[in-house]
Amino acid sequence: MIELTGSLRAARFFLVLATLAGAGRLWAQPVQPEAESGFAPRPSSVSNGFMAVTANAYATDAAVEILQLGGNALDAAIAAQWVLNLVEPQSSGIGGGGFMLHWDAARRRVSAWDGRETAPRRASADLARRPDGSQATFSELLATGKAVGVPGLVAMLEAAHRHHGKLTWERLLRPAIRLAENGFAVSPRLHGLLRDDRLLRDDPAARALYYRANGDARPVGEIMRNPELATTFRAMAALGASDFYSGKGADRIAAAVARRGGALTAADLHDYRPLQRNAVCGPYREWRICGMPPPSSGGVGVLQLLGLLERTGPPHADPANADAAHLFAEAGRLVYADRARYLADPDFITVPQRELLEPQYLDRRTRLIDERHSMGVAQPGELPARYSQADDDAPELPATTHLSIVDRAGNAVALTSSIESAFGSRIQVDGFLLNNQLTDFSLAAEREGKPVANRLQPGKRPLSSMAPTLVFDAEGRLHAVLGSPGGSRIINYVARTLVALLDGKYEPAAALAIAHAGNRNAATEIERGRGSEELVRELERRGHTVQRVDMTSGLHLIMRVGDLWVGAVDPRREGSARGD
Repeated sequence: MIELTGSLRAARFFLVLATLAGAGRLWAQPVQPEAESGFAPRPSSVSNGFMAVTANAYATDAAVEILQLGGNALDAAIAAQWVLNLVEPQSSGIGGGGFMLHWDAARRRVSAWDGRETAPRRASADLARRPDGSQATFSELLATGKAVGVPGLVAMLEAAHRHHGKLTWERLLRPAIRLAENGFAVSPRLHGLLRDDRLLRDDPAARALYYRANGDARPVGEIMRNPELATTFRAMAALGASDFYSGKGADRIAAAVARRGGALTAADLHDYRPLQRNAVCGPYREWRICGMPPPSSGGVGVLQLLGLLERTGPPHADPANADAAHLFAEAGRLVYADRARYLADPDFITVPQRELLEPQYLDRRTRLIDERHSMGVAQPGELPARYSQADDDAPELPATTHLSIVDRAGNAVALTSSIESAFGSRIQVDGFLLNNQLTDFSLAAEREGKPVANRLQPGKRPLSSMAPTLVFDAEGRLHAVLGSPGGSRIINYVARTLVALLDGKYEPAAALAIAHAGNRNAATEIERGRGSEELVRELERRGHTVQRVDMTSGLHLIMRVGDLWVGAVDPRREGSARGD
């Protein structure tokens, strides 16, 4: 393994290294890490064997342990995910769900795995109604049993393991069990989120685990153990998903949700089924991009956004300049307008996935983009009346995780998982936190007499923006594996990174460090503390309302360079990349 920085010196060194390895010319424009437009890139890792990139060094170590034992990419992803549940409990875990793309290099096949939570059978469209009939707010629902959907992550990963796994299921749980029993050092990010959260202390089990007797969050570096979670993992190792969905574990989950006013029952857990869906794939210039289909909007959204940009003209080498930022924001308006109107769980509504990605449709939408003036709020595209719905209003908060793994055989996994907001519903059971994913449904079931596509219905999966992504070159070789947390901004994060990599020829770590800018069909958002004032003034001159906001992505990227894999992490979080 070789570590690199994003500096000009390191980029030149890497260019020489890759040339010697047969990779040829790499990046035409190495990016200075100190550029005003972004963060200083974190060191990258380079390997001619396997590569693992996750949100925490403990999880990356678990993935590497499995890969060194001869496990494949899926095995490593599963082991890393259980460790993330332990060390990054604010973001994901067995109390939540996720979406995963798997690349089988031998069969040259992409599989899309849907482990999204489902609404309980007794869930009501009046989720957001107060007793007096008025509409409740997101914050009123957040830390209640009403917000908890049926977790899907364990069932999804177990099903995927039956199809693609190599090592035993039990072996994949050992790193997390060992760490839960022996302890791990509290990270700065975990400490800060524990310190600032106003709701988690209200759950007695969570308070006892994460806080001292005086209510202070456990400090950075303190060794923390979670014996309850170790016990839960031991049951999973011995029994698979059966105890979680049909045994005493399921009873405890249902009881905890009921105590907080929720509708989820043990029967809902027993009835949960993960789904294997067809990945949504499409062209972008000479590349082929594959993503997750509905109920995630990530795959369709990224492909739409890239398709619109491709039609606006030749690629912009610098995605941070005013012309590129303007076009990206205007394309984003159109994508998010369509997302709100047309995308939801395809098992409950007819989703016009094919129509939204048709070349003729994208041609029509592109004609709405003016290179010099903002269109303001975009309207959804016109589609046949059978697709007519009202617009969604779910907030989809940014607390999620993503991991990318490639093994020695070239198999790959892009896994994005979540419990929705930081610490989910703040309901802890058996050492893990339950999700609040039902708040990803629209708070209003209908508007002006029309139903909202993403309205709550029993058994339905809420709309998501999670966008695990695979990129293939013109010869069909796997070129990149990536994804990000970030709520509904994920589509913009992933698409902007792809533009930097594929059009701007950015070095991977530098592509993850550029300042975020994008539009979700409202204000054009520029990352707080990043992006020049000149850029803001130029966007405002073109009619944009600009807001500076925190945009804490967590992009984790693996990219092929010749015969090497380069792993890069987002400098905004605590990610770690290792190869061998």
